[in-house]
Amino acid sequence: MRRIPSLDAFVRAPEFAATPRPLLLRVARGVLDDVRARALRGDLDVDSIEVLVRDGALVRDVLARSEAELVPNHCRVFNATGVVLHTGLGRAPLPAVAIEALVAAARYAVVEIDRRSGERNQRETAVAGLLRELLGVGGALVVNNNAAAVTLMLRALAEAREVVVSRGEQVEIGGGFRMPDVMRQAGCAMVEVGATNRTHLRDFAGAMGERTAMLLKIHPSNFRMLGFVGTPSLADLVELGRRRDGVLVAEDLGSGLLWSEPIPGLEEEPRVRDSVATGADLVLFSGDKLLGGPQCGILVGDAGAVARCRAHPLYRALRCDKLTLAALEATLRIYRDGAPLDEVPTLRALSAPVDELRARASDLRAALGDLAVEVVDVESFAGSGANPARPLPSCAVALAGGGELCARLRGGPGVPVFARVDKDRTLVDLRSLVGEDLQEVAAAVRAKA
Repeated sequence: MRRIPSLDAFVRAPEFAATPRPLLLRVARGVLDDVRARALRGDLDVDSIEVLVRDGALVRDVLARSEAELVPNHCRVFNATGVVLHTGLGRAPLPAVAIEALVAAARYAVVEIDRRSGERNQRETAVAGLLRELLGVGGALVVNNNAAAVTLMLRALAEAREVVVSRGEQVEIGGGFRMPDVMRQAGCAMVEVGATNRTHLRDFAGAMGERTAMLLKIHPSNFRMLGFVGTPSLADLVELGRRRDGVLVAEDLGSGLLWSEPIPGLEEEPRVRDSVATGADLVLFSGDKLLGGPQCGILVGDAGAVARCRAHPLYRALRCDKLTLAALEATLRIYRDGAPLDEVPTLRALSAPVDELRARASDLRAALGDLAVEVVDVESFAGSGANPARPLPSCAVALAGGGELCARLRGGPGVPVFARVDKDRTLVDLRSLVGEDLQEVAAAVRAKA
């Protein structure tokens, strides 16, 4: 044990001059404690310890651990998986103007004050105004994600009352978010109607009573039922709901496609404008999926219903911070004044024709130099529950080496490259790669392949 250097003497090594002192002390203490534990177990003898000290192995261990700790967990990555809205990689990459707005708002920023009058106002004024303008709705509200939007709506508008929903739409999404559990936590009674595969309008009509507060339609998100299936349309539910005063009709769209023009592969994905135009009292959707903005949940629709949601005490616990609001405002301005298919990375990736992806794959292959690669046709996906049964044609660069190469691309110094394994190959899918990143991706792959 006397051969193990003391912490005070060990950290004086000149190799540690550039390592921040608090980090150095913490890591060095851990390394020396590990050596002591191994010695006590009999895994290291005197000669082994002297070798570790003499050849610099302990110093190198401390430097490697310190370097690893300096890399933030929420670091930038290159998404080459082919899943455009990859939940594990942060879903939608923000538009450039949204990133600029977010950085600017990280300092002191206007949040709950009017610049002209100096009086206090509501923090979501700007984004709510843009949503009302874009969708022609009476009210709009933003909270921290779509699950929060659903929970707030149910608690504010249906507590102690009944919500009728098709049995085939009792969804569970990632993280164990299950609709029956949400209903229970919101304090409302869920009334399931229909069978698993088929629900009829008469099922909804037969379930409506004095305690009915809402008819709820839920987008199935990340699953599909095929064959002998069916459920009433939103238009049918709206017509039924209007027959009885006080019964609201709401639709949880999940991904929330705000763009109205057709996108190949997403033709069947419901659009927010269509749901609003159909007459739903409330439409709920995410900001960080097909809209292409920051993580948030958005409620739009009837002004009175939205106002009741905002007035509920739960709203304060679920509201967004200034960074989210700044990024969302910048993204919504693109939909109002700009060119979303060009400026919103998610829409640009989803709408890119396969010929364009093949050309970019050829450019990437050329940039990889002498590496043995080939351009191959593959299938990619939108991700995050957006039309999961419909793959999108794509193009990838295939490199020899499966899981081992994939792991190297994710690890080590520099920006990680997240690719996918196909048998004994690693595929770098161009569908999810941002076009302007290709040269950086090529350099990262060359360094680690």
